[in-house]
Amino acid sequence: MLDMQKHPILHDVQAGREVIWINPKKRDAASGIAAAPVGIDDVLDAEARLARFAPLIAEAFPETKARDGLIESEIVELPAMRERLGADSAGITGRLMLKMDSHLAIAGSVKARGGIYEVLKVTEKLALASGILADTEDDYKKLLSDEARAFFGGKKMQVGSTGNLGMSIGIMSAALGYQAIVHMSADAKQWKKDLLRSRGVTVVEYSGDYGEAVKNGRAQSDLDPNSHFVDDENSRDLFLGYAVAAFRLKKQLDEQEITVDAAHPLFVYLPCGVGGAPGGVCFGLKLVFGDAAHCFFVEPTQAPCMLVGMESGLHSGISVQDIGLTGITEADGLAVGRPSGFIGGVMEPLLSGEMTVEDAKLYDYLRELHESEGIFIEPSACAAFQGVMSLQSSQLKAYIRANHLEGCMENATHIAWATGGSLVPEELRVSFLEKHL
Repeated sequence: MLDMQKHPILHDVQAGREVIWINPKKRDAASGIAAAPVGIDDVLDAEARLARFAPLIAEAFPETKARDGLIESEIVELPAMRERLGADSAGITGRLMLKMDSHLAIAGSVKARGGIYEVLKVTEKLALASGILADTEDDYKKLLSDEARAFFGGKKMQVGSTGNLGMSIGIMSAALGYQAIVHMSADAKQWKKDLLRSRGVTVVEYSGDYGEAVKNGRAQSDLDPNSHFVDDENSRDLFLGYAVAAFRLKKQLDEQEITVDAAHPLFVYLPCGVGGAPGGVCFGLKLVFGDAAHCFFVEPTQAPCMLVGMESGLHSGISVQDIGLTGITEADGLAVGRPSGFIGGVMEPLLSGEMTVEDAKLYDYLRELHESEGIFIEPSACAAFQGVMSLQSSQLKAYIRANHLEGCMENATHIAWATGGSLVPEELRVSFLEKHL
């Protein structure tokens, strides 16, 4: 039983108020990484596997040919959005940038990283075991042959999702010939279901939330020895696919001559649902930049499952419904009631903190970004900007003092990590831009 008296911030969370939570268990990056069940060798292995599959990706998805089959997004500076947010008047210094995973090829969201990676890892293992691939030096484009597709057609790839993870798993799996099955919760958007079905993916709909979709999907997959279930709550492979992003980000920052070190801190704000994508990205950033990287998760006020899990120490042992919240939010990708215990444990010594955001602000940020920079991202991705605006709070100012950053915030780089949006149909974009709550 949770003793709320020992966790006063949860009273505000319970009331649905916006909060800022600074992680009291954060340690130095080196010790936090050492405590994790995965390390840099695992992430480098994932990066190498993605490189092996790049020729296949370029062949199967022409939109990736310009990057030679690399699924990667741009990072752009947002001077007009920075001005629109009133950063200067709020005393927020440093540059503001957007990591546009909202525009990743194939799946149009950050889930293209971990989701596609896990499908590819399973595919490689099966292909090597069956002899379709002779070894890891073989031509991976063989996996698009009729013979390979017939082989994978006897296998199932399943996942439970609110939307974006299902998109990445479903689209990639179907392209390789698998029987792709996506179990989708009630809050999943209809257009995402329609798009998946148009790609040959079976969509199973549930009247309940994300947890019900995952539970049922896992149970059905477990009954079939030829089925692989992509477990967003516990998958190390998903986690590693997301972590690769940090190595690529470093190259992009180097190309723009942006320094990240103790005197040039990096603040990154990541929308969070069950925790897999932001957790993997955060872990990678800590591997690459160490203590110079300061990572914050942002969640909706009605579905702050990771905050509740980490503050209580119960992780996946508690849901937002347990403290009286609904778990219902306009940010469909973040509509998760119970966090990943695996991610919460890894993040405990590494995450700097969390913020929550009211749904109405998501649409405000969406409009401000579109009007100022001409960039569209979906409402859940806009949660990242709440992190930027929290810099003016007393909690973040105390965090900056505690980490001896007062003298170098003018040199800081702030990255809002846009998690999805490029595949949103035009008619929905218009409705989102006009929506006020």
